[in-house]
Amino acid sequence: MIAVIFHRLGPYHFARLRAAGRSLSVVAIETSGTDETYAWDVIAGADGFERVTLFAHADAQKQPAREVARRMVAALDNIRPAVVVVPGWADAAALAALQWCGRHRVPAVIMSESTAWDEPRRAWREVVKQQVVSLAAAGLVGGTPHQEYIIQLGLPAERVFLGYDVVDNEYFAQRAAQIRNQPPETRKKQGLPGKYFLASARFIEKKNLRWLIEAYACYRELASKSEIGNRKSEIWNLVLLGDGELRGSLDQQLSTLNLQPFVQLPGFKQYSDLPEFYAPAGAFIHASTAEPWGLVVNEAMACSLPVLVSNRCGCARDLVQEGVNGFTFDPFNVEELANLMLRISAFREGHVTPGAPCSASDPTTSNQQPAATLSQMGADSARLIASWGPDRFAAGLNAAVDKALEMGPVKASLVQRAILQMLLKR
Repeated sequence: MIAVIFHRLGPYHFARLRAAGRSLSVVAIETSGTDETYAWDVIAGADGFERVTLFAHADAQKQPAREVARRMVAALDNIRPAVVVVPGWADAAALAALQWCGRHRVPAVIMSESTAWDEPRRAWREVVKQQVVSLAAAGLVGGTPHQEYIIQLGLPAERVFLGYDVVDNEYFAQRAAQIRNQPPETRKKQGLPGKYFLASARFIEKKNLRWLIEAYACYRELASKSEIGNRKSEIWNLVLLGDGELRGSLDQQLSTLNLQPFVQLPGFKQYSDLPEFYAPAGAFIHASTAEPWGLVVNEAMACSLPVLVSNRCGCARDLVQEGVNGFTFDPFNVEELANLMLRISAFREGHVTPGAPCSASDPTTSNQQPAATLSQMGADSARLIASWGPDRFAAGLNAAVDKALEMGPVKASLVQRAILQMLLKR
């Protein structure tokens, strides 16, 4: 029996656990039945795995660490797993699980989507983190930068496996195809514009949405002056899915820039509604200044969309091939993104070449090479994301569990035990 701990089981976690349950006996320990971060509908039950919830009607991260630890210990005492798979190294649930593993001589696997640069790092904290991470027998991480970081923290490379950050590709691909095959009037039920860029994010500072709106304003100005074959370039709209504390300031910004007719803010959408927005979109943009991974990029690629992704997103190196399925950009450079938006919106007309230089004055420079199309870029997105589905999580988890069993439990030193105890008292 393997215990896999998550903060809260959302649609992504169900897909991963369902895939893992086909090859492992899995108990999912959900620490929270609800939280303030994600407004997902509650998903009841389980599918191919067992499920235990520590706080059915509360957010564990808002509860006293001592109570979180008590409930985690009780759950693990009852399950008696052969391996415990822990979500990171920071919150009380993960620390209590590592402490339990040390006391009961059970190997632990740490799951991580942290990179060396997604948050400011302080030397003393990194030293503490190294002590905690070294209690794991193996690691399961998102992608290349996450693998590099956990190795930097001291976990040997041969004990680190990929596959943590995946979504249900099949669901998004099938629903997007169904929607695209519907009559136009059915597709228009969400009131969406004809051609648009799509973004989906919480309305908080690090998602960089005010900057994205500024880049969009710059794009519209560039596009109004751009011509393709003696014809004015078509200007796309922008749709921002999500909600949060910055909603009012974003509305004000749109009003100040006279963008309200061209930018829609439909609000937060549940998992089942997302393909209705992905399928008709022309391209997807993720502009975060700090992002451990960015699962919305996986979703967009599974829906066969070209992507423009901030180079501060953890997924960028593994999922974006420059000029093939999209482009990366500096999230602090407005003109760079504006030019890429102009470049993408011109692809549909078949005059822009991937990898060719692009400028504000001539966004269609091509060096006479064969032109790309949005459909080709979207198809490449679908091809590239195909190997990043739930089966990848299951394979990575299997490999990490096998390695953990091979290595056996890590004996905590007096210093490590003291650190865990200190952190649980914060």
